Amino acid sequence: MIHVYLDDFRPCPKGFVLAKNVEECLTLLKECEVDILSLDHDLGWGEPTGTELVRAMVARGLYGQRIYLHTSSQEGCRRMYEMLYQGKPDTVQLYPHAMPAVLIGEIAKAANDA
Repeated sequence: MIHVYLDDFRPCPKGFVLAKNVEECLTLLKECEVDILSLDHDLGWGEPTGTELVRAMVARGLYGQRIYLHTSSQEGCRRMYEMLYQGKPDTVQLYPHAMPAVLIGEIAKAANDA
């Protein structure tokens, strides 16, 4: 099981697999079992956004077990959250904010211990 961090700018936390764009993120969701999925909205000028990713995720039934929205775009966060909330299975945990620092630390520690 992996953790995926979608962002084109911020550094990827230790213990996560970085996806820099929508295509990379969808590939990871299709090919891997994803525990934590942390999503940004704005992914570079002219690139598909987190909204397009979430639309594809919902249409294809691709989810992580826990989804965090670490974007600084309030409007993007709202759109992604609403689409995910309406489409996700009940077993998927959804958070409209970034991962807590303690969780990031636990994952980094586990990656160091591995």
